[in-house]
Amino acid sequence: MNWLPADFVHPVRVPLPGGHHLRPIAASDTELDYPAVMGSRERLWSVYGEAWGWPPATMTYEQDREDLLHHEREMAEHKSFNYALFDDAGTALLGCVYIDPPRKAGADAEISWWVVDDKAGTALERELDALVPRWIAEVWPFRAPRCIGRDLSWKEWLALPDAA
Repeated sequence: MNWLPADFVHPVRVPLPGGHHLRPIAASDTELDYPAVMGSRERLWSVYGEAWGWPPATMTYEQDREDLLHHEREMAEHKSFNYALFDDAGTALLGCVYIDPPRKAGADAEISWWVVDDKAGTALERELDALVPRWIAEVWPFRAPRCIGRDLSWKEWLALPDAA
């Protein structure tokens, strides 16, 4: 896939104010990811359900681990990126940021992100909302990234024509 330059090196740690940070997610994060996702499942489904069918109500721990292993492999191959939001100690997974090649026309990358329910509406969510577009603009080699759920609604995104 040629959506990134061959010499691009993706960041491995991105600091946020207050000691939080983003880092690439791994299958070994399942112990933290599963309760974060399933604890916020209804809200996450309201965002990602129609577009991605995620997270399913019946998702098991093993299915989550397989999903994270898939993300880990995609990142190693620079096909797609999933960064997890952690507390300073790395003991709580508090959300995720997705950086994907475009599925819909008009962008060269599609970015979305979320925080767990108990961080929704907090300073941490506002910091992530401010950081992600700036980080993408400053670090990633995209000319026309699209922040789904921010630049346009998920419903508007679903209505766009598919990328060629």
